[in-house]
Amino acid sequence: MSASDRRPLPSKILVTGASGAGTSTLGRALAADLAAAFLDADDLYWLPTDPPFKQERDPIGRAAMLREALAAPREVVVAGSILGWGAELEDSFDLIVFLVAPAEERIRRLRERELRRRGRVDEEFIAWAGQYDIGTQEGRSLARHLAWLKERRCPVLTLSSVEPVAALVAAIRNTLKAVSRLV
Repeated sequence: MSASDRRPLPSKILVTGASGAGTSTLGRALAADLAAAFLDADDLYWLPTDPPFKQERDPIGRAAMLREALAAPREVVVAGSILGWGAELEDSFDLIVFLVAPAEERIRRLRERELRRRGRVDEEFIAWAGQYDIGTQEGRSLARHLAWLKERRCPVLTLSSVEPVAALVAAIRNTLKAVSRLV
């Protein structure tokens, strides 16, 4: 079989970054562009509550759900943070997209999203999300993300979500082409 006959393996892509960076927006757009399955890590991590993000799902259960999704023989795009979910899952991606955005932009987006979805803003959540760059609270922080990314086995592509989503999807497609040539 020649190299041109070789079919690329299904891509498993993680789009991660700070809350409000646009990981879900980009993840959905990328999944649609690739005709891939889409999964939001928040849907696995958190049980549905009102206000949201108050009760964590059992770690074994959420890991099993992600493992099952990643075992599918097709492209899968996961959006969100899986930091601390275990090396087996954290290293099961072919590409990680690290999405960044200025704190002011992230907070503006989060406030708009909260108002649009819930009709109110959870100020506790906004305060937690706003500290990402300095990392003063438990959970996601820029320093933790950067350290985690250095430990990953796959390529990491850093993109700015102030760019149009279509441009970000194109950049990821170009990276996927380059990575698949190396396989």
